[in-house]
Amino acid sequence: MSQPLKQLCGSWNEEKQHFSSTLRGRNMIAMKCVWFTHIHVFFRHNLDEAMLTDPWDSMKHADLVLVLVDVSDHWTRNSLSKEVLKCLSQFPHIPSVLVLNKVDILKKKFLLLEIVTDLTEGIVNGKKLEVKSAVKPDSRSSVKSPLQITRASPPESKASGSPYMKGWPHFQEIFMLAALHGEEVDTLKRYLLMRAKPGPWEFHSDVLTSQSPQEICDNIIREKVLEYLPLEVPYGVTQVTDVWEEGECGELIIVQSLLVPRESHKRMLIGRGGKVISRIAQEAGRDLMNAFLCDVRLKLQVEVKS
Repeated sequence: MSQPLKQLCGSWNEEKQHFSSTLRGRNMIAMKCVWFTHIHVFFRHNLDEAMLTDPWDSMKHADLVLVLVDVSDHWTRNSLSKEVLKCLSQFPHIPSVLVLNKVDILKKKFLLLEIVTDLTEGIVNGKKLEVKSAVKPDSRSSVKSPLQITRASPPESKASGSPYMKGWPHFQEIFMLAALHGEEVDTLKRYLLMRAKPGPWEFHSDVLTSQSPQEICDNIIREKVLEYLPLEVPYGVTQVTDVWEEGECGELIIVQSLLVPRESHKRMLIGRGGKVISRIAQEAGRDLMNAFLCDVRLKLQVEVKS
């Protein structure tokens, strides 16, 4: 079975976490989601050094790069970040694809013309873009693009990585979708499978995971923390397992402390009336029961690092 290694890159948000989960499935698309961290954010939140180096290290092993852009964000949708452009410029030999998400939220569909032109420098797969209106009055799909993009003559040469560039002129394809509703996601999945490179399995087919139960537990809880805390705040959370034992009725009892660097982060993680930490514990507890196939009693407590 094919196991293509795809890399999804951009500035971090929950969208990319959800998007990468949506693409993974029965077809075993191996995808790594990485995001770029500004150096001032790295020092401000005392993040792990891997937050700076991981995107670059991962690119060395990627077969294809997907650059995901949220078109509903009018602050960032018309240009790629400097970090993304720098990374693409350093690995120009790795094929890249532009994915525009949340097209259903964009009410003024004609803005896609401007967005596509800016993010591609008007060039896709080595050809200059010609964009024509393709609006259908009776179209019901929320992600039907009003643009019909065709490729014309080769463009004039432009230096990759130019400081004046807002986009990347070497994307091979453009996909427009609404991942939350699953619209056009299958089209992208088929493309990824078509580009898959067969490779050997790293582990025997009988091996479900190489992670220990404790690692599985940590990752499930961290997933929920990432989902409920904003921006870089989750990366300042340290997990410490205080109790891991079997109860009298065979249930698994887990007590974990979540250590945060600031009192303000503690308040965010606990939430008003303890709603946030309770929801994290409930959802993580359900996922742990599904993973371990037994009853799980999970207790989370939040403390400020000493």
